Amino acid sequence: MPGLFDTFQLRDVTLRNRVVVSPMCQYSCVDGYANDWHFVHLGSRAVGGAALVMVEATAVLPEARISPQDMGLWSDDHIEPLARIARFVHQQGSVAGIQLAHAGRKASTRRPWEGHGVVPEAEGGWREVVAPSPLSFAPGYAVPRALTEDDIQQVVRAFADAARRAHEAGFLVLEIHAAHGYLLHEFLSPFSNQRADRYGGSFENRTRALREVVAAVREVWPKCFPLFLRISTTDWEKGGWDIEQSVELVRQLAPMGVDLIDCSSGGNVPHVKIPAGPGYQTQFAERIRCETRVPTGAVGLITAPAQADHIIHTGQADVVLLARELLRDPYWPLRAARELGYAASWPAQYLRAAPEGAQARCPVGLEELERCFAEHHGIPAEAAKDK
Repeated sequence: MPGLFDTFQLRDVTLRNRVVVSPMCQYSCVDGYANDWHFVHLGSRAVGGAALVMVEATAVLPEARISPQDMGLWSDDHIEPLARIARFVHQQGSVAGIQLAHAGRKASTRRPWEGHGVVPEAEGGWREVVAPSPLSFAPGYAVPRALTEDDIQQVVRAFADAARRAHEAGFLVLEIHAAHGYLLHEFLSPFSNQRADRYGGSFENRTRALREVVAAVREVWPKCFPLFLRISTTDWEKGGWDIEQSVELVRQLAPMGVDLIDCSSGGNVPHVKIPAGPGYQTQFAERIRCETRVPTGAVGLITAPAQADHIIHTGQADVVLLARELLRDPYWPLRAARELGYAASWPAQYLRAAPEGAQARCPVGLEELERCFAEHHGIPAEAAKDK
């Protein structure tokens, strides 16, 4: 079995190790634009040795943001600030990825350090939030307007349009966010979806919106680049979304072009008791991987290098996604490689501090990217160099 610092290939993209920076909201944008904070935050994790650096949940529509300070990709004007980040990440030998999201009934809320509750329109929030059904998430949250079928199709198109912009910005991995009680998860769970039309009721109907998003995104996202999906594998509450439904969902989505399942949990039911502990969600990544043969990512209280290496060595997941541990230590991958006795490449600027024998990093291969770009856009390979 491979280890934490063995390479991993999905489609035409090769990760130099199995450490992934999990998408983590920074709540630091103005009108959805990436800025210097994001450049330093994400760039430092690439310098620190993570193979894949994922941009935070990025809203596909203005009203899809969790907070007014969330990242956005609903306009072509958002492309260049993100492209700057993707270019730098690739120069460090890491792969740049981005997560696309719609917050649904949990939108227009305050940043964590500014308290809780809805942001009113007078303070930069928006007039209404939307969801599959008019059910608020919890006291203090807005009662959402139920989406019409035409509204759902607008959301589907918004995901596809944002995926096109993500490609133009130079990202090589795309993730659809269908977890943590946000819009696509809301459709999946009977706790938040009580519709009586073709988007509610049966498993087939509750998964329809997500299948339509996947199909629309995969149509515009290059075939040579991987598509990830983050799901909450369980609501942690009887009668809700659960691991059995998650397994069946993955079986349906794999033939549609989903390449890896990012296995999280919870977020759709307030005050539910979650047995959180080291690697508490890894069991779900292992089960989906075993029963569907689709690669998975494990996330949640993975902190120690030996723990992460064990998850990969024992086949519980194909990659590990670190979140808060990488906030504490952006250079965790370099430290982990040293502790575990793996060879890891270092930035040339830092080689004088590296372990003896360490090699300088190479940027992500431009020739493969140019070939893929040319193939996707139907242009000669030489013309792709200018793009």
